[in-house]
Amino acid sequence: MKEELSILTELIKLSKVDGKESDEEYYFLTMIAESLSVTKKELDKLYNKYVQFTPPKEEIQRIIQFQRLILLANVDMEIDSKETRLIYKAGIKLGLRVESIEKIL
Repeated sequence: MKEELSILTELIKLSKVDGKESDEEYYFLTMIAESLSVTKKELDKLYNKYVQFTPPKEEIQRIIQFQRLILLANVDMEIDSKETRLIYKAGIKLGLRVESIEKIL
């Protein structure tokens, strides 16, 4: 469960970084939480509680997490430079190749 909470923590951090938390972003986060078997109540607690990031062990899960970050950044149809930097740093923490991260961003 710790891995799932840390994944959601990174997504929440991304949703807050531009200073504009939208209903669309929150809805997206609730969908991701549900797919990770995390309740809405647990998700809401994460907005005030930081969980240390623990990258998924499997490469495919790390790629999926990176994809979630990209999708969340695009939910409001505006990508702020702060969001791009956070996604880049998250990609590095996920152990993805720098060339791949840069190409996607």
